Amino acid sequence: MTATFDLRPLSAAERDRLVATLSDEEKAVLLHEGTEPPFCGGLLDNKQDGTYTCALCALPLFEATAKFESGTGWPSFFAPYAAEHIAEITDRSYGMVRTEIRCRRCDGHLGHVFPDGPKPTGLRYCLNSVALHFVPAGETLPDKLGRS
Repeated sequence: MTATFDLRPLSAAERDRLVATLSDEEKAVLLHEGTEPPFCGGLLDNKQDGTYTCALCALPLFEATAKFESGTGWPSFFAPYAAEHIAEITDRSYGMVRTEIRCRRCDGHLGHVFPDGPKPTGLRYCLNSVALHFVPAGETLPDKLGRS
């Protein structure tokens, strides 16, 4: 993780352009805080080495080396690519208090983080597969914003 990424929020034009490329399911999760059904996400069983990026803006969010099997039905990670790439928001929906996680750059909903993960962090970042894109190791990370 030697690269520095531009974390400035998207302009209205950038956001509109990127939102137009999303599927209905991606829009439901990323823009409207939806949740995909457990054990259905396309990245749940992915075991390849690489980087998980935001499906909307392509900011790197998690490395495959931080992925673990949580048994919850969603891809889970014990640490983000970089702490500053994730925003945390208190979520009081459904009669619970949880910590929602969002992409710091585009504000896309990713999932939640819980304090019941493995060492070394003790955290479980529980993600919607549809909120992520996977970039295999050795491939160039996408630059959807032309900000590299």
